[in-house]
Amino acid sequence: MKINVPEEVKTIIKRLNSQGFSAYVVGGCVRDSILNRKPQDWDISSSAKPEQVKEIFYDMGVIETGIKHGTVSVIINHNPYEVTTFRCDGEYKDNRRPDTVTFVSDIDIDLSRRDFTINALACGCEDSSEVIDLFGGIEDIKNGIVRCVGEPEKRFSEDALRILRALRFASVLGFDIDNKTSIAIHKQRDLLKNISVERIMSEFKQLVCGINAVSIIREFRDVIEVFIPEITAMFEFNQNTPYHCYDVWEHTLHSVEMIEPEVDLRFTMLFHDIGKPKVYSEEILENGNTLGHFYAHAKYSEEIAAKILNRLKSDNRLLHDVRNLVRMHGDQIPLSKSGIKRKLNKIGVELFRKLLKVKRADVLAQSPGLADERIKALKDIEILFDEIISEEECFKIKDLKINGKDLIELGFSGCEIGQTLKIILNAVVDGKIDNDRDKILEFIKMI
Repeated sequence: MKINVPEEVKTIIKRLNSQGFSAYVVGGCVRDSILNRKPQDWDISSSAKPEQVKEIFYDMGVIETGIKHGTVSVIINHNPYEVTTFRCDGEYKDNRRPDTVTFVSDIDIDLSRRDFTINALACGCEDSSEVIDLFGGIEDIKNGIVRCVGEPEKRFSEDALRILRALRFASVLGFDIDNKTSIAIHKQRDLLKNISVERIMSEFKQLVCGINAVSIIREFRDVIEVFIPEITAMFEFNQNTPYHCYDVWEHTLHSVEMIEPEVDLRFTMLFHDIGKPKVYSEEILENGNTLGHFYAHAKYSEEIAAKILNRLKSDNRLLHDVRNLVRMHGDQIPLSKSGIKRKLNKIGVELFRKLLKVKRADVLAQSPGLADERIKALKDIEILFDEIISEEECFKIKDLKINGKDLIELGFSGCEIGQTLKIILNAVVDGKIDNDRDKILEFIKMI
C-alpha cells in the first residue's frame, strides 16, 4: 500500500535518512491516506533527537513546538511540519500528558504508545515503502473499527481525552467502536473531569458534526453527561402531545440528524428543547387523556444553552448564534413579505436562513403525519425570502433611497430623524410606498 507523501515532507525524511536517522510519516496522515481522505497534517517521527533535528535543518526555520516531549517543527515554504523523536512515555499523573518521556531508536516502541490502532501506522517516503502496521490498524480501517492499542483502560487512564477522541473518530469516520474499547469508555468516563474544557469543546464540536454523530451520542450519552449534565433531564421524558412521537431526548437526536453538519446548527438542535422538562405542565382533557404543555420552554432552553456554552468556553459568535436560534426556534414567521422583512430587519439574513433550517429540522423530528402542512409553510416562507434577497428588496433603513442627510436638508433634526426613517421603512416594508426617492419625499410631506 503506497502513501502519496508531499514533496516537502519527503525533503525532511530524506535529509534525516541521509544523516543516518530513520524517519516516517505517522498517525492520522497515514490513516487518512488509506481512507482516501486529504490529511490535515503530515506528522513525522524520527530516531533523531530534537537537538539533532535542529542541527540537520540549520538552514531552515525550526520552532521548538514541544521540545520537552521531543517535538520541533521544520518550516518549509512557510508551512510547519512537526518532527517528533521516537519515544516511550512515563507515568501519566494528570490523565493527560506523560510526566517524563524517554527517547528511543525503535519505531515499534513509539507506535506501541499510541492511542488507537488506526493511528498506530507509519510509512517511509519512498515509492517502495510499505506501511508499518503492528496492531492491525489497516484491517480496522477496512472494517470501520476504532480500537485501542493494547489495553483500553491503560490507554484512557494515560490520557482521558482519548475517550472523546474515540467517540470523535467513530462519529467523523462513520466507524464503530470495538466492544472492549467501548466498555472501558463507559467505565472510565469520569476521567474526563480531569481534562480542560477547551480540549473537550474542541473534540465535541467535531463529534457533533460527524456523519455518525447521532448514533455515537445516543450510545454514549453517559459520557456526554460528564461535561453536559443538563441533558439528563431529557432522557425518557414523555411529551404527551400528538405532535411528538418521541420523548424529549429522542426528538432532540432526530432533530440533530435532520440538520446540516455545522457546529452552530447541531448545537442549536442539541439544546433547543433542553428546557422542556423544567417547564412541563399537564392538562387533563374531557376524555381523561393527558396533554403536555411546555410554555416558555424556548426561553429556559436558551438560558441553559448559554450556561453550557459559557462553561465550555465557547467563542462569542457560536454563543450568540446558538442562543438566538434556540430562543427563536418556536417563533411563528408570518407567511408574508412584510412579516419576513421585519424578522430580517431584526436578526439579519444569515441568522434568518439558519432559523429556517432549525425550524425545518424541528418539524421533521416530530410526528410524521402532522409535519406535512408545516413543512409546506416553511417552503413557502423560503420562497418569499429568496425573492426578497434576489430582488434586493428593502428591509433595513440603510437600504432606503433616502438617508439622514436628506432629512436634515428638509429641516429635520435630532431624534425626529431616526423616528422619521423608521416610519418610512415601515411604509416601504408594508408596501404602502415604493422604495423610490421621489415617492418617499412625497410621503414625508404627508407625515
